[in-house]
Amino acid sequence: MEQMVSFGIIDSYFNKLKKNLSVDVAIVGGGPSGLVASYYLANKGFRVALFERKLAPGGGMWGGAMMFNEIVVQKDALHILEEFKIKYTHYEKDYYTIDSVQATAAIIYHASKAGTSIFNCTSVEDIVFQENKVSGIVLNWTPVLREGMHVDPLVIMSKVVIDGTGHDCHVARTLERKNNIRLNTETGKVMGERSLSVEEAERTTVENTKEIFPGLYVSGMASNGVSGGFRMGPIFGGMLLSGKKVADLISEKLKK
Repeated sequence: MEQMVSFGIIDSYFNKLKKNLSVDVAIVGGGPSGLVASYYLANKGFRVALFERKLAPGGGMWGGAMMFNEIVVQKDALHILEEFKIKYTHYEKDYYTIDSVQATAAIIYHASKAGTSIFNCTSVEDIVFQENKVSGIVLNWTPVLREGMHVDPLVIMSKVVIDGTGHDCHVARTLERKNNIRLNTETGKVMGERSLSVEEAERTTVENTKEIFPGLYVSGMASNGVSGGFRMGPIFGGMLLSGKKVADLISEKLKK
């Protein structure tokens, strides 16, 4: 019995990993924009794998604001909440509140059910760079990198990569630092996140969601970090809309 439990876990995990060594879309970061993108892409039949460095996906959505587990969403994003069957309550004008724990759990569940393969406790330490294009990610265990252990990684090949790493813009920064390239930004570089301005940040989060280099898209807070946008705090409509937008952009590209 004891061996059967271990064999079952090992066999199932290895089968899942082998099936995702080559994917249509590799998403780095399991925050709300990455999870929403994975849901819409998987629902359209693309093979999608999402890699989250922490134990639990969900990014900053779980904790609400200062651990008050409620968040705000604007009217424009209600159709996404409804698709994920998340309850919302009208607060004032065009703004609504939702339970952050329910919302995060629902998004993770629906993304997984749609067919997204989620790998937690994994960190992307580099990208695959071929023919002047991002062609995959270089993957290791989060504890390996955290402890500074000298352990070589594995590679996941993909047609497209999404940088959904939030404030860090980790994938974009790695690409720029190591490959002497110019990004699709005003300066050609990662411009860095600006301070908090809610309305402006919500607007530009969606506007800055785009392909910043062949094969690499940005979504969520990473889109503002790369293009020099503001942060927005515990309002998440822009994050959800950014995830939907990047999924639509990638779907159109991969169908060509």
